[in-house]
Amino acid sequence: MQTEQFNFDLPSENIALRPAVPRGSARMLVVDDNSTRHCGFGNLADFLNDGDLLVFNDTRVIPGRLTGLRGEAKVQVTLHKKESDHRWRVFAKPAKKCKLGDRLDFDGLMATVEAVGMDGERTLCFDIGDVSIWDALAAHGTMPLPPYIASQRPVDSQDDADYQTMFAASNGAVAAPTAGLHFTPEMISRLEEKGVRRTAVTLHVGAGTFLPVKVDSIADHKMHTEIGEISQAAADMINETRAAGGRIVAVGTTSLRLLEASASIGGEVAPFRGETDIFISPGYQFKAVDILLTNFHLPKSTLFMLVSAFSGLKRMQSAYATAIEAGYRFYSYGDTSLLFPQKDQE
Repeated sequence: MQTEQFNFDLPSENIALRPAVPRGSARMLVVDDNSTRHCGFGNLADFLNDGDLLVFNDTRVIPGRLTGLRGEAKVQVTLHKKESDHRWRVFAKPAKKCKLGDRLDFDGLMATVEAVGMDGERTLCFDIGDVSIWDALAAHGTMPLPPYIASQRPVDSQDDADYQTMFAASNGAVAAPTAGLHFTPEMISRLEEKGVRRTAVTLHVGAGTFLPVKVDSIADHKMHTEIGEISQAAADMINETRAAGGRIVAVGTTSLRLLEASASIGGEVAPFRGETDIFISPGYQFKAVDILLTNFHLPKSTLFMLVSAFSGLKRMQSAYATAIEAGYRFYSYGDTSLLFPQKDQE
């Protein structure tokens, strides 16, 4: 398939620069077979059953954007993959200012460029001594808002709360699992009263999630890798739910990708710990996930390709056109959608 098939025009006014207030008040477009319905996120329980299982991503976003100097030249890096406490892969801007062996000064936090990769990727070794990398980043970094927000306004203290889900527990992401941003303790209580259970997996979302697909054919796209973990307890709960006839509801594309990466052909999810670079596009046969809750994604992105694989390309093109016309708010701080799988083949 051609990348251009996943393109669409999005007016700038549809891009959310702040989340809905209060949290949990976003709109929700329900895409089920051949219909679309306009709802609020507060109606989520209406579409779930006793015995269904929500699977969240409990990664925690780190202040992984650093701004500093190489000599007198300004540089900015966004961490995206941890190789050790001291060593991280980053995306550098401008990349030409970060050459092999260069020393970078992020307001007192020093780093050395140890490797040069493609598309602006660099490997940095930080001089942190015995200090925790998390403490160093807390002192010198900022919340790594995606470029479609950060280019429109400065990051501020409100983003420290807004860009973190209520489930955040495991440090490592530089992009939020944004479908989880809508949940509140009140919503969880409402779902539990209906008999909907929940569990968590961990996928440390990297900045590569925002990289555009630059090749003409999606078959030529090289997916970025991310680190994930599914515990034995989570795998057991998922498999028990399926065996009992319940549905697996992935909260976000990150949870879905990790579940699908670890699932057998028969749909059994195994414990997992390591890297995944799964790329899901139309034609993929889903094994582990029955329903997907996800925000609205960028044109020509791997995530729009994923939702098109799940619910059908024509159906998602129509759904996105409907959402744009109805004024839905897109991307990380935007509204959400509840997607059911296509039952027919396009």
